Amino acid sequence: MSLTSAAGRLTAVLGPTNTGKTYLAIERMLGHESGMIGFPLRLLARENYDRIVKVKGASQVALITGEEKIAPPGARYFVCTVESMPLDRQVSFLAVDEVQMAADPERGHFFTDRILHARGTHETMLLGADTIRPVLNRLLPDIDIVARPRFSKLAYAGPKKATRLPRRSAVVGFSASEVYAIAELIRRQRGGTAIVMGALSPRTRNAQVDMFQSGEVDYLVATDAIGMGLNMDVNHVWFASLRKYDGRTLRPLRNVELAQIAGRAGRHMNDGTFGTTAEVSGLEPEVVEAIENHRFDPLRDVQWRNSDLHFHSVPALVASLNRPPHHAALQRVREQDDQLALQTLSTHSDFLPRLRTPQRVKLLWEVCQVPDFRKTMTEEHTRLLGQLFEHLTQGGERLPEDWIESHIKRLEHYDGDIDTLMARIAHVRTWTYISHRPDWIQRSVHWQERTRSIEDKLSDVLHQRLTQRFVDRRAALLVRRLRDEGEMTSSVAAAGEVSVEGEHLGRIEGFRFVPDATEGHADQKAVLSAALRALRQDLPARLQAFTNSPDGELVFDSQLRVCWGGGPIARLLPSGDVLAPKVEALPSDLLDGPAREEVRKRAATWVETRIRLGLSELMDARATTELPAGARGIIFQLCEGLGVLARRPIEDQLAQLNEEDRKALARLGVRVGVYSLYFPSMLKPVPIRLRAGLWMIANNRETIPPLPAEGRTSMDLPQGAEREFYATIGYLPLGDHAIRADMVERLAAMARHAVRESREAARRTQQQQQQPKKPEAAPVVAEKVAAGTASADEISEWAIVAAAFGETEPTPAEPAAEAAPEEAVAAPVEAVSEPAPAEETVADAPAIETVADAPAAEVAAAAEETAAEAPAIEEAKVEETTVEEAAAEEASVETTADEPAAEAPAPAADEARKTGPRPLPPGWFRATPQMMSLVGCSEPEMANVLRGLGYRVHPPSEEHGPLYAFSVKPRFVREREEQRERQRLQQRQQRDQRRRERPERPNERQFFADSPRPDRSQERTKDERRRDGPPGGPPNKERRDDRRPPGDGPPREDRRGPRPPRRDSGGPALRLYATTEKKGDAAADSPFAKLLELKLGGKK
Repeated sequence: MSLTSAAGRLTAVLGPTNTGKTYLAIERMLGHESGMIGFPLRLLARENYDRIVKVKGASQVALITGEEKIAPPGARYFVCTVESMPLDRQVSFLAVDEVQMAADPERGHFFTDRILHARGTHETMLLGADTIRPVLNRLLPDIDIVARPRFSKLAYAGPKKATRLPRRSAVVGFSASEVYAIAELIRRQRGGTAIVMGALSPRTRNAQVDMFQSGEVDYLVATDAIGMGLNMDVNHVWFASLRKYDGRTLRPLRNVELAQIAGRAGRHMNDGTFGTTAEVSGLEPEVVEAIENHRFDPLRDVQWRNSDLHFHSVPALVASLNRPPHHAALQRVREQDDQLALQTLSTHSDFLPRLRTPQRVKLLWEVCQVPDFRKTMTEEHTRLLGQLFEHLTQGGERLPEDWIESHIKRLEHYDGDIDTLMARIAHVRTWTYISHRPDWIQRSVHWQERTRSIEDKLSDVLHQRLTQRFVDRRAALLVRRLRDEGEMTSSVAAAGEVSVEGEHLGRIEGFRFVPDATEGHADQKAVLSAALRALRQDLPARLQAFTNSPDGELVFDSQLRVCWGGGPIARLLPSGDVLAPKVEALPSDLLDGPAREEVRKRAATWVETRIRLGLSELMDARATTELPAGARGIIFQLCEGLGVLARRPIEDQLAQLNEEDRKALARLGVRVGVYSLYFPSMLKPVPIRLRAGLWMIANNRETIPPLPAEGRTSMDLPQGAEREFYATIGYLPLGDHAIRADMVERLAAMARHAVRESREAARRTQQQQQQPKKPEAAPVVAEKVAAGTASADEISEWAIVAAAFGETEPTPAEPAAEAAPEEAVAAPVEAVSEPAPAEETVADAPAIETVADAPAAEVAAAAEETAAEAPAIEEAKVEETTVEEAAAEEASVETTADEPAAEAPAPAADEARKTGPRPLPPGWFRATPQMMSLVGCSEPEMANVLRGLGYRVHPPSEEHGPLYAFSVKPRFVREREEQRERQRLQQRQQRDQRRRERPERPNERQFFADSPRPDRSQERTKDERRRDGPPGGPPNKERRDDRRPPGDGPPREDRRGPRPPRRDSGGPALRLYATTEKKGDAAADSPFAKLLELKLGGKK
């Protein structure tokens, strides 16, 4: 192709819109043996491609746009967008439409480049408005300019309300929201309108235009896309706005832009009018005069960017792009999106080593020219360009198939509103553009077909959405067909979409028809009548498909309803058996009595199978018939508790189990812990969800409370949570947490192990300090007493002897202050290692005990844990423990009322500050990291958890340090709490019983008013009885005759308890005389006997 006009004739056909310029160019092109024409829009190119195909055939015509390429091998005529024109191909005729677009700030440089360099071998034709004439004369002095006058008249009609616009009118807005608002208004007033926007695909735009052209709708709402050569029978054009956002700022429309759009009114010889809607003020007189007479200011220059680029390096490429123009009529374009992307990617540290050859620099420039059809140029698009370049410069220098698949797969969704569908179409256009690069993709044809198929489907759905929203034509069509007695043409798609007479009415979900949500309900009755009439013809086949469907096609929804075919068909109702709920078919206008019963039977069979498979271990235990009586009772209660059961209510029943009962439970897989009984398999995610649904049905709840996430052994209880529910599914509520039953058993075992270790360490230390010492001679004892180093036993023994012989006690030396080591007081608590994993990993399972009701009982049950349990507490080894087996452990672990070690000593605060925190008393322990990791909580939260398990919580203090400490609650405290709880429950029951049996009482005031008052005139008042005491006595002393006579009333012990024993309140701390009862003569070889014999000289 020649780059100068010397190769052929160069002609410019200039004139206003609707003057037949495009028609003339196509006729001239078809008169040559080959030709090429460039259009400003893909929509326009596709429209004219279809026209040329009808004349020359599909094998002779090629369509080349950025996102679409149809190029038969023997094609002679090429219809393209201006940016996609293949300039390396020689053709006899070449034309460029709308060349006045060369002044556009965004795309003008492409048109300028075609004006300067695109030529046909025999003829070149430039089409556009007359405003570009001066620029063409300056750039191309030898060009031949032909004027095309308008055949029809264009007149101004003034402003008019949108509800009173005449038929065959087009209303123009400049934003999607504005277009939608106008279309909604016209739909409500005039029945419907077609939509045309630049973001629509050609397929959608053609479908919308066909509705307008065929007369199905009489109105068209569009953006300024109709100003670029779309040929429609529009008689009137109305502007809903006179301002436009051009991508950078909101600016008023120029006169030439208004004329370009208004020129769509009128067709060939038919006159047209233009005006504004009532919301917009009228046009200025000078603007009206310019549009009507087609007189506008000429263009002084056009946009230009150098197309002779250098790819030696990125700086050289940028410099060539920024080269200044060589002509005064050319203005260098501002930085475009592709150049901005080039500057961003070329400075990326990962890409710099890859840009060392001209081929790589050229590749980067080609990647940067991938358009962003969403017109956002966000970081997301730049990141996509970077990924393209990265893949193309590594490995096989091709885009990976799986990477392309992952991006395109996201776009294969055909739901959503109009804006969502248009956004997906824009995304698909980008990948369609990439798929037309065979040097980038191995299977380019495959991906072209894939993206084109997705775009076509999205376009069809978009057209459907536009029609449903802005065209109300169903009512008339359906009512007309309902009057006929014949059958209606209907279809039910595989996805359940229902169409009648070509109109989409809704979808069938299960056996219920769900109409499309519409703003008005005027046609709801007609839609339902037509849909039910059509669906009843398809009902027998659908019912047969349901009864023969495999179990995998039926599912539960969040409300535990049975779903099939995209919707619920049956619901579950509570029955006497929690594991066998009642199944009821949902009401449907399509089903009669026998059909509903058939649906119910099939759903009931599936529900029974689903429960049997989902809760297999529980159902197998339930079906076992050869069980001992005790084990059978436990299994029955476990079935009622959905596989998890609190231990406290059945403690007496567990105590009566014999060895055969325990072995039977073990064979069935029942784990008997100190807090609950459960099946480990019931703590897995699928059984948890199923049991939660069964609980919801049995308790008449509408929804299932929030469930723990899969893999979590604990969760935070929601506000106002039903604690009974979480206990039922196997998560014991402890404080603000719900902890899985098996984890509670592990935690409790770790706490008991810590208590035992603490006590054993203290006991070992005490035994070491109390080891018996060998007796020493009396003189040695006397010396120790004098030196102040004698022990308490030695001092006491010496004092007895000295007192017997009248000797005085020597003054002992002041002992040195010596602090006992902390290890002598209490051994540190050994860290408990992480418990060994259970036999089977139990994910997200709960427990059924209501911990909030009975923390004391849980500790009582914990006392029955076997003393032989290993420190590494394995869930698989949690077996049922009897009271007799746990007696020894309880005696060693628990702190009774007589043990002073249970209460922490209370030294003075200043002493604690001086010496630092004291060691923990025996039986106390701290929460280890293993404990907190097992539950997944912090130390303060662990305090609430262990308090729920029955442990006493000791907050941080100066005496014992800044961390929480825990100890076992004493037995008498637990028993007292349990007794009080039983008393409160008994009193509450008695009070309720009295209230139920109490007769109707009279009015209290009336009752006392009618009652006779006793005569108290002879009785002495209280003051009189107290004031007649003897002289000198206390003034309030009662008279002797007012006191209770001797012997009247119960004994003192019955009234005030036994008299406490008298105790001495004085005396020295160390007595020098014997106060204990003599138990017999001392041994002959004792120091006391030897000293006595020495003093008495052998006398008795």
